[in-house]
Amino acid sequence: MKPKITPTNVEVRFLPEEIIVSKTDLKGRITYANRVFMRVADYSEDDLLGVQHNIVRHPDMPRGAFRHLWDTIQRGEEWFGFVKNMTAKGHYYWVFANVTVDRFGDEVLGYYSVRRQAPPQAIEAIAPIYAEMLRIEREAGPAKACEASLAWLTQKLEALGTTYEALVLELFFQGRKTHVAR
Repeated sequence: MKPKITPTNVEVRFLPEEIIVSKTDLKGRITYANRVFMRVADYSEDDLLGVQHNIVRHPDMPRGAFRHLWDTIQRGEEWFGFVKNMTAKGHYYWVFANVTVDRFGDEVLGYYSVRRQAPPQAIEAIAPIYAEMLRIEREAGPAKACEASLAWLTQKLEALGTTYEALVLELFFQGRKTHVAR
């Protein structure tokens, strides 16, 4: 069961060259967490192994974003996206995530996720989108929250002439160029 943690307004950052890695089973329970993940999220290995990956889900993240993630990886495709996570102390950290299927031959064992520090410019661009998705979810109610916010996101992306993957990859690489140039 996910612990009841009160979010703070304290951001946790990690080095651009550091990578957070985790693996889950098919149900999203953590089977592996690297030391960077444990340090940044402020959980021990014992706290993480066997629990749902949503132990680090921040309440500012719309459910529709996770529906998009699950729909994508369950089709066997890799997913890229920005995620705001929460530490054991309630602090937050933004990541650029890449989630892929973990296979042994033809057998799907679970999912493998690699996360990097999200560039500040990318967060500035994605945060208002997520805030609108959350507003839509509150308005739609729990039973229709995911579908409503995901439908809005799909319409917004179609209007922009892009996909979620293309948008987040562009934001990530633009943000990295800006950060490196400084």
